[in-house]
This record gives sequence, structure tokens and C-alpha cells, in this order.
Amino acid sequence: MDFNFILLFIDVIHLQLPDFLGGEGRQALGSDDPMIKGLILSMFAVSAFGILLNLFNAGVRKKMVDQVKLKRIMKETKGWQKARMAAMRSKDQAKIAELGKKSSYMNKMSMEMMQMNMRPMMITFVPLILIFYLVLPQLFAYTVAISPIPLNVIPGDMFQLTCTAEQAADPDHVCTVENALYLWAWYFLSSIAFSGIIMRLTKTSMDLS
Repeated sequence: MDFNFILLFIDVIHLQLPDFLGGEGRQALGSDDPMIKGLILSMFAVSAFGILLNLFNAGVRKKMVDQVKLKRIMKETKGWQKARMAAMRSKDQAKIAELGKKSSYMNKMSMEMMQMNMRPMMITFVPLILIFYLVLPQLFAYTVAISPIPLNVIPGDMFQLTCTAEQAADPDHVCTVENALYLWAWYFLSSIAFSGIIMRLTKTSMDLS
């Protein structure tokens, strides 16, 4: 399981929910008259924000999480899960019973691992909220990049990354071009692109390799 992606998703999911400071969800993230104009400049500038926030998150994580202990717990739980699945596939009842005795311990370890992963978010969540709802909407337009293809792979409006043709045709909508990427969406994709590299460089990756 890629914990890096899961934590990044949790960390930014609120950016496309209704804006508690006023506005209508995604449409609140952007300006009709942004300080930073131009598609290319906006793309690179938002990517730079993504990199800086990833570095901040990695720094907080490095300070707050015992990486040696975390990887030990991950290795132990992953090994147990792998052995349990193998025993169930082979229908080895004796092995299943033996591994089942460690279920409570493994559940405790999994809970501790989750708490260790979530703890840094309590620190990084507030700065991210302040930057996205007070700073970036003043600097950038509602959409800051254009995708060659639609990226709304998840049905419904819960996780919409790009503008649809209907939205682009609506003069009252913030979208002016089909497949334009919302400000928050470009930040999210930029963060995914760089988060793994930054975590490996700062030795805060949750990969066991």
C-alpha cells in the first residue's frame, strides 16, 4: 500500500470541499484579477508552492516521527499480513490459528503506525489551510493549467480536477476552457509528482525498500 499517496490525498482533500470562509467550493480558490497572470508562470509558481509545502511537511515529519520505529512496525505488520494471506490461500488451518493469536498485537501496531503518520498533519494542516484560502486565491486565477485530456476519472463532483465542456460553455462559471485544471488540482498533481522524490531525499519515505 502506498501510504505516501494516501497521506497526501488526506492532506489536500479539504481543498475541494465547500469553502468555510465564503464562496462555493473550488470556485473560491482563485481570482478574477489575479496578481500572477499568464498560464505558464502560474503553472510553475503553483508547482513551486507544492514543492515548498512538501519540504515543510517532510521537515515536520522528520522531527515528529521516529522513522526507524515506523519502518520496523511497517515491516512487521506487512510480513504478518503476507504470511496470513499465504496461509489462507493454502488453507493451512494450523498456521492460520497460529497467526491469528497475534491479531490483537498487530491491530495495536497498525493503530500506532496510523497515529504516527497522522500526527504531523496536525501541524501541517493549519498552514496549508491558511495558504490556500488566504494567499493563493489572491495570487492566481481559478484555473492555472490546461490538460490535454479530461482528468475527472472519479464519477460525480467530489473529486473534479478539470473543467467539463458544459462548464466551459457556461458564461457564469469560472471555467473558460475545457479540460482546464483548477488551482487546487494543479497543486495536488504537482505535489504527487514531487512528494516521493522529496521524501526519499529527506529520508521520510514510508517505502520499505
